[in-house]
Amino acid sequence: MSAQQDDLLEQYRDTLLGVFGDPSLVLVSGEGVHVTDANGKRYLDLLAGIAVNALGHAHPAWVKAVSEQAGTLAHISNLFTSPGGIALGRRLLELTAAPQGSHVFFANSGSEANEAAFKLARRHGTEHPDSRGRPRERVIALEHSFHGRTMGALALTAKEAYRAPFEPLPSGVSHVPATVEALEAALDDTVAAVFVEPVQGEAGVLGLPEGFLARARELTREHGALLVVDEVQSGIGRTGAWLASTAQLPEGEFPDAVTLAKGLGSGFPVGALLTVGPEVSGLLGAGQHGTTFGGNPLAMAAALATLGVIEDEDLLASARRVGEHLAEGLRGVDGVLRVRQYGLLLGVDLEQAAPDDAVAQRVVAAGRDAGFLLNATGPGTLRLAPPLIITEREADTFVAALPLLLDTARRG
Repeated sequence: MSAQQDDLLEQYRDTLLGVFGDPSLVLVSGEGVHVTDANGKRYLDLLAGIAVNALGHAHPAWVKAVSEQAGTLAHISNLFTSPGGIALGRRLLELTAAPQGSHVFFANSGSEANEAAFKLARRHGTEHPDSRGRPRERVIALEHSFHGRTMGALALTAKEAYRAPFEPLPSGVSHVPATVEALEAALDDTVAAVFVEPVQGEAGVLGLPEGFLARARELTREHGALLVVDEVQSGIGRTGAWLASTAQLPEGEFPDAVTLAKGLGSGFPVGALLTVGPEVSGLLGAGQHGTTFGGNPLAMAAALATLGVIEDEDLLASARRVGEHLAEGLRGVDGVLRVRQYGLLLGVDLEQAAPDDAVAQRVVAAGRDAGFLLNATGPGTLRLAPPLIITEREADTFVAALPLLLDTARRG
């Protein structure tokens, strides 16, 4: 590491709050699927800002859209609206095939989108009391879930290490295993909503059991609860479809609400809550929720450009094809136990010397030295979420390098 990068990292430690720990690199530029650090070293980005940079870095169409919008109108507050916000809302409803009467609320992040969904659940619980006439106060989320770090989203998040320092959290949330049996046992008419991730990315790219989401739709409808699907990480093409939940629900079935963020702006902060149908959309009225920066024209331009490029470059099909190719290559590497692949969201379980052997973290470090940006979600699991524009040839460079990275990690 050169003196330049060392100096910048020292300034970071002296200046910025240490909630992220020590960053390993100072990144200064990017192009396509590569980024460059302050020393001039280039890396293949296999994380994409944690599934954010859907179009990679500095995509010409994205840069043009954001630059032109910055030159005309950047922020207006939500006392007003803009053509871009209207266009993006309509586009999202079209792409997700949401039923008539569905609406969109724009936020700045996945946590904000899930906060809005939590408030939606609370309003539903008040407006649709239980059989004894009392507000529904219970909300169900899944074990291993991650819905964000703000207080409401954190209450929905299962990981004890994230939750414990900030308790008491908003009450009424319980976490159940991702099994139909557990959901059936937990659901009754005191439940306002069930929150589900179609793929649990933070937990190591864990998919739901076959039929779980469809049964959750049946059960929530039967008991009068909302089904809220968190597609913050899995949506907007990441799994090879606009929504990962589409493939898990019967044709014509929809959740009651969907949250989006990450890849929606391809690097520009933007989140969204989709409320499905007029009844659910009517739960939040004027003055009951808001955000200063949500829906600003710059974010809308970035998101519209992102959706346009995904369509124009057929990146949904590419995510499926390249993701399958990458998974097949990884499964052939000695030391790889399992690969869970959903489009270009992959969880890679590695052989460990012991259950607490942090081999994945050592592979991340070895990968960084070799010019790859990787992420470990646990001691033995890598998460790969490269830009949707990655090619098979670019993916193959990592597959070819992985045996040496694993060997380095074993000796490390």
